[in-house]
Order: sequence, then C-alpha cells, then structure tokens
Amino acid sequence: MPQHFKVKQLDKLRLQPTVVSMRSGFKLAVVLADASLELVPREVAKHPAIEKTAKRRGKRPLSMLLDKSLHYHAMKKLPNQEKRGRPDIVHLCLLEVLESPLCKEGYVQPYIYTIGGLAIRVRGDVRVPKNYNRFVGLMEQLLAFSRVPPQGEPLIEVFGRGLREVVEDFKPDLKVLLSERGKRMNPLELADLLLQRRSMVLVGAFPHGDFSEEVLKEVDEAVSIYEEVLEGFVAASVVMRALEFKLNLYGPKQL
Repeated sequence: MPQHFKVKQLDKLRLQPTVVSMRSGFKLAVVLADASLELVPREVAKHPAIEKTAKRRGKRPLSMLLDKSLHYHAMKKLPNQEKRGRPDIVHLCLLEVLESPLCKEGYVQPYIYTIGGLAIRVRGDVRVPKNYNRFVGLMEQLLAFSRVPPQGEPLIEVFGRGLREVVEDFKPDLKVLLSERGKRMNPLELADLLLQRRSMVLVGAFPHGDFSEEVLKEVDEAVSIYEEVLEGFVAASVVMRALEFKLNLYGPKQL
C-alpha cells in the first residue's frame, strides 16, 4: 500500500451487532472506481482498427466506446493503456450491483467514476441491458449527451468531474476501498462496520494496474476481503451478500 495512504476510521470504531431494525435508515454508495469506460480518444481515431469498427457499425470513430478486444493495436501507444478499453468490466459490475437484492430494496446508490475523471450517477432502479451490444449503445449515448435518456428525467447522468464530486453528492461518513493491498477483514465484519455509518464502498472497474492517486487520497481505508485478487464484480457481490444477510433480506418479511 502506498506510504501516504491515510487510515482514519477502522481501528477506532467499535463493531456493534447488526439488527434488522437498522433497515430503515441504511444507505450505501457503491462506486465503480477508475472505471474503464471512455469514447475513442482523438489521437487514435484514424487508426485502421478504429476505422474498421466505425465502418462496420456505421458510426463516427469519436462516438464509439474504446474497446480493447477490437482496438488492441490502436491502443498500444495510449498512456495508461493497461487500464483502458474494458467497458465489459463496467457492464458486469453494474449488473451485479443493480440486480442485487440490496439494490432492489432501495439501499444502494450506484456511481461510476471513470478513468477519464467523469462522475456518473446511476439510479438504483435502472435496469441496464444484459446484452453487451445494447449496453455499449447505451454508454455511447451517455458519454455523447451526458445523460440517458437525452430528454426527460435522467436515469443515468454525468454530473461532474472528479471523485470529489461523487463524495460531495453522497456525503458519506466512511469511504472504504476494496483492494488486495488493504487491511484483511472478514466480509461480515465489514458489513457490520458499513451498517453503522452512511458508507461508501469503492470497487475497481479496470483490468490491470493500480488505483489512481485521486482514489487513494480520497478514501479513509483500504480493505481486503480475500487473500487473492478478486474481479471487481466478485468483490462487490461478496460485500453486498454480507450486507443482505446482516439485514435479513433473505428471511421472512417482518410485519
């Protein structure tokens, strides 16, 4: 873990038993951090791999998502290219978060903070397409118009730049980063901790590399929930399942 990484909260908080009555006031922000989601950058827009995809799809190069599976050769000279061009990861993470019982019960506010610095708010009742090609079209519309749909009440919207915008929008008391370099913690103990505060959990939504400096300096603590590296959608799933069990979402509904 970087030497400058600051620890504010976890060692000072006393874990309290979670009770079902805590349901009413609980709210969790789940942030897909440094998300590998962006349109094709101008510096590679004329590469043959990009132009081939644009011609096949009938779109302008600059209006398409950057996708490493299609644009690998075009991306070779891009800075930070190991973290870029993987919108499929964002798709998997969003599906995991939005389709969870925790989100369906109204306890989750999802956000995306992209590798390019965009702050995106997602309504918790949105159902993103399970089909990847349809998801690509939706994200291209979002990045072109800063909102989906382009008119009317937004379901997904770009509302600023920088992770600080996300923090100020949700106003959490505790910000926890899920990272293999963090302090090892049982997911059920982490759930107890999150339930005691208005909490924000940040999950990596990129394929390789480290979290950006902006993410590292913004969070209060990094937590590891498994001895090996987990995919972002798996890490999010583990934490949400722990919270769902603590909140007794799988038990009989209380009258």
